Amino acid sequence: MILTVVLKVGMSCEGCVGAVKRVLTKMEGVDSFDVDIKEQKVTVKGNVQPDAVFQTVSKTGKKTAFWEAEAPAEVKAAEGETKAPTEAAAVL
Repeated sequence: MILTVVLKVGMSCEGCVGAVKRVLTKMEGVDSFDVDIKEQKVTVKGNVQPDAVFQTVSKTGKKTAFWEAEAPAEVKAAEGETKAPTEAAAVL
């Protein structure tokens, strides 16, 4: 199944961009990717798992997170579960 994974990656120079491109080029299942240094955005398309893409890009040492609007449903659900008890405690 072809997926699109969008990450927010802290890149400050062309060296950072090169590091991200190197790891994605070697990653199995990647059909294409786009690295936008101005937006700090990395878009990966292919037969890949979101968590695997996240882990691969994280290995560059750059701060990496799922792009909020594009985060996989299971990541959003997990984040919601960790926030819910705090919100409930604040209401009490």
